[in-house]
Amino acid sequence: MAALFAAARTARAFRDEPAPVEEVARAYNNARWAPTAFNSQPLRLDLIATPEARDRLLPLVAEANRPAVAGAPLTLVASADMDVHQSMRDLDAADWVLDFLADSPQTRYAMAHDSALLQLGYLIVTLRAEGLDVGVMTGADLPGIDAQFHADRPWRSIAIVNVGHGTEDAYRPRGKRHSFDTVARVL
Repeated sequence: MAALFAAARTARAFRDEPAPVEEVARAYNNARWAPTAFNSQPLRLDLIATPEARDRLLPLVAEANRPAVAGAPLTLVASADMDVHQSMRDLDAADWVLDFLADSPQTRYAMAHDSALLQLGYLIVTLRAEGLDVGVMTGADLPGIDAQFHADRPWRSIAIVNVGHGTEDAYRPRGKRHSFDTVARVL
């Protein structure tokens, strides 16, 4: 548990060694079993692994985040598929669910966004379980990323995740966290 949560921190700098796509695939293949609304599975990933793709991404990242993205061996653009009801057919979703989502774009978008965020959380934990360090950020021109990388599909970016092995100085001191008693009520 410590390796996944208490001892894990956001990596801001990475060693100059690859983050194998196979490890990300293995992490995703474990994370995909966690629940989402109606088993929608809307998380979509662009793996930014080439210098050309990174050059397209960097101008769209907040200036303060650019060094971390530039130095990461692998960067994921995590997105939500806003036409998720189409791919849910392959997951044997009930016809009434597919019809409901097709007829209600606002509900579909909200469900896709929220479930993709859930899946991203699961993926972060499984990447850590694979022994990888991650740095998650939302400081970017997400609509610009969509225009650059998703012009041909209904994906909407939700975060950027740098993946690799952090350097010794990659981490800030541990920030405080709320205790259970601070955030929970027993009713």
